Amino acid sequence: MDESQSQLAYFALERRIVTLQLKPGALVTEKQLIELAGHGRTPVREAIQKLAWQGLMQVRPRVGLQIALIRPEDHADIMTVRRQLEPVAAGLAAAHASGPQRQAFLKCAATMNAAAVSGDIVAFLSADKEFDVLIEQACPNRFLIAALEPLQTHSRRLWFSQATLEKLDCAVSLHVAVIRAIQQRDGPAAEAAMVGLIGYLAGESAL
Repeated sequence: MDESQSQLAYFALERRIVTLQLKPGALVTEKQLIELAGHGRTPVREAIQKLAWQGLMQVRPRVGLQIALIRPEDHADIMTVRRQLEPVAAGLAAAHASGPQRQAFLKCAATMNAAAVSGDIVAFLSADKEFDVLIEQACPNRFLIAALEPLQTHSRRLWFSQATLEKLDCAVSLHVAVIRAIQQRDGPAAEAAMVGLIGYLAGESAL
């Protein structure tokens, strides 16, 4: 089985969970998820396993698959961990990103800015996922990334549930500051910019 198909199925379903197209608490079938993902049974099953491990979906015996409920009270706990780990990941990404990865970061920043101009919150969230994936690819510490990935996805869903255009503008500008530091290979600046981003997001009532 081609691993990329599993990843594509995961991205498709994760995006629908984050943007509440798959509503919190909803019961879904494997067949429905296969249709939504646009991929076969095996990659979708692997995507379901990953989503269940991340706490975004529950596999309930004799009931089926259930999209996890949104728990706003989780926000503070999630951000406590992100505040400690994410600046480290940004600093490592700045030090280790390849030339093509740095160019991909710039493209991501352009997409975010375009989303801010058009007020397209869904487009920003797609770019935000790409931002996280790029840091994951550039950061050499796989344990650090494994800890962050599920927290980032929960954060995106919480943020989307109460998103506004004002929040979008602030989020874009702070993300772009991190990208600029990574592009310039400035690890300390990338860490400081990420501290600013996470600090701002942690201060919101729901991220």
